[in-house]
Amino acid sequence: RSLSLSGLDCYFALNYTPAPFTMVEGIEKFPPARWLEWRAGRIRSDAYWRLPYAASSRSLTLDHAKAELDHLLEHSVREHLLSDVPLGLWLSGGLDSSTILHYAAAQSSQPIRTYSISFEGRSFDESAYIRQVAAQYGSRHEQLDLNEEKDLLGAIEQFPEFFDEPNSDGGALPVWFLSKLTRQTATVAFSGEGADELFGGYLTYRASHLSKFARKLPPALLQFARSLAGRLPVSDDKISFEYKLKRFLAGCAMDPYRAHVYWNGTSSDAEKSAVTRSPLPPALAGLLEGAAHRGSGLNALLRFDQSCFLPDDILMKVDRMSMAHSLEVRPPFLDHRIVEFAASLPPHCKTSGSRQKIVLKQLMKDKLPGVVLRRPKMGLDFPAHDWLRGALREFLLDTFATAESAYADFFNFPLINSFVSDHLNRRANLGYHLWGFLNLFLWMNRWKIQCALSAQSSLKSADHLLTSI
Repeated sequence: RSLSLSGLDCYFALNYTPAPFTMVEGIEKFPPARWLEWRAGRIRSDAYWRLPYAASSRSLTLDHAKAELDHLLEHSVREHLLSDVPLGLWLSGGLDSSTILHYAAAQSSQPIRTYSISFEGRSFDESAYIRQVAAQYGSRHEQLDLNEEKDLLGAIEQFPEFFDEPNSDGGALPVWFLSKLTRQTATVAFSGEGADELFGGYLTYRASHLSKFARKLPPALLQFARSLAGRLPVSDDKISFEYKLKRFLAGCAMDPYRAHVYWNGTSSDAEKSAVTRSPLPPALAGLLEGAAHRGSGLNALLRFDQSCFLPDDILMKVDRMSMAHSLEVRPPFLDHRIVEFAASLPPHCKTSGSRQKIVLKQLMKDKLPGVVLRRPKMGLDFPAHDWLRGALREFLLDTFATAESAYADFFNFPLINSFVSDHLNRRANLGYHLWGFLNLFLWMNRWKIQCALSAQSSLKSADHLLTSI
């Protein structure tokens, strides 16, 4: 099994590998919503459903959009409630999962079971919001506090077995423990996945809007701002202000699509090119170039995230971690009728300035606690910067030492080890970079992946794959 350099190019930047790439040379990932027929040695393939962004946006008032979304959510949740096994709901206390609980509770004759992960004592702990929503709907709630005393290594060491290919989304770790908790009393769980990609809920969309103004500033002024931000002390918070500011300013020096994936990903192009001794093919650049040809603006970014980020990272992560515990997860927001409705909305129904997911928030304004609507988005993740300096430190060092003995001819380990040193000595917050390398090396070791390809061979493979997208 040889490492695909095209897949690696995408992985270092995105934390995942988008279809049709994989991390193994010669294997392509089958994209969503397609059929394939093999007959007598010949293959035919086509889409049976497509994201409907080709059509122009409908002219809807916000009130009409709210009424239609209300009907669609009620219908979707009712269909998803059909089950002959125990069913529960993942509750974060955020807008998306609380919305699903609202509609599920209204249509269930029994109290809904809800499950959550907490991080007691940390700035990103969502327990207060979770308790308020669970109390309002009278759910039968169970919660697990995820901390350094849990068997973190026991979970991480199993990731290569269940993921099939490396994924460095930090949410995988809490989703593993959430799935394990849920499976003790339920076989099916609802989740709120999809709402951010449909209605514009990520900070990256706001960053894309702000960067339009930042890019008009003199380059020298932006460089001065980056140098000032570089002097800020590093924080152990999951995604601190310091971390976000540095990432935002670095992204302002990139083209809009590259910046968009950089803010949600990990490595810059310069970092990618430096960590391997063989040049990587421009696989990600080809994907982004194809996306840019389809347009710009909010709806274009949403389409890209729905095509790549949602299926190949978010849903893949949830699917692998939940099915590792024989748990089925259902995302009612991703009913195809809701996806098509969201695609038809004009951008002002989704975001405007600092306001995000406008139509969904307006719909739920008189239904959910006000604090849920006003609270900042946190996301289910783990404190990578902190734990890789603490509970996971020795595991990180041992894994990297084993990888260096096996792959020193391919990876630039002096540079990678400098990342480790800078992070452990608090000169930089590189926890998400190191988490990506950790998952990659564990996967390569488990599946005996070789680094034998030349860059030229992988470039030819990338050209073939990109023409098939």
